[in-house]
Amino acid sequence: MKIVHTLIVTAALGLAAFAASAAPVTYTFDTTHSRVTFYINHFGFSNSVGEFKLGEGTFTFDNDDWSKSKVETKIPVQTLELGDVKWNTHILSPDFLESAKYPDITFVSKKVEKLDATHGKVYGDLTIKGVTKPAVLDLTVNKIGEHPMRKTPAAGFTATTIVHRSEFGVAAYVPNVADEVVIRIEVESYVPPKG
Repeated sequence: MKIVHTLIVTAALGLAAFAASAAPVTYTFDTTHSRVTFYINHFGFSNSVGEFKLGEGTFTFDNDDWSKSKVETKIPVQTLELGDVKWNTHILSPDFLESAKYPDITFVSKKVEKLDATHGKVYGDLTIKGVTKPAVLDLTVNKIGEHPMRKTPAAGFTATTIVHRSEFGVAAYVPNVADEVVIRIEVESYVPPKG
């Protein structure tokens, strides 16, 4: 009887562990180690580089069923960094991003598709200057595991996409300054400790 009881308890614990591992996990963005970098061709001479800090956001990820995963984030427009104060001010002005009126860029996923063990696509809505357009991110899951410093579950991923800024009402100097903007997002995220 004791052996049977032990087997039942062991099986129940095993099922509980499996259920826990299979459940979606919601991670909070580590804004210190996350960035949105973009590249835009400048008069054909260079691909100028800029970046934003990632703001509030979560990444809910189910490694067993990616379709249950989702991403939602805000990018504070005022965090723009182009390497020059005057240029920053110009791009934040009404000529371009109009940050006083539109303080955040947002992305909300609608579907996550798995392609292989570490690659997929994230389909969602991107909003810039109050204009919302569909966007598709090419996703690479870099690592899922315990964070060595935080000692909590962590996840890191890279996402890339291309948008056309004129579709969002940011059309100044097109085509001399390219309409096409190449975007690369690097995210480190973690599960906040309980308590």
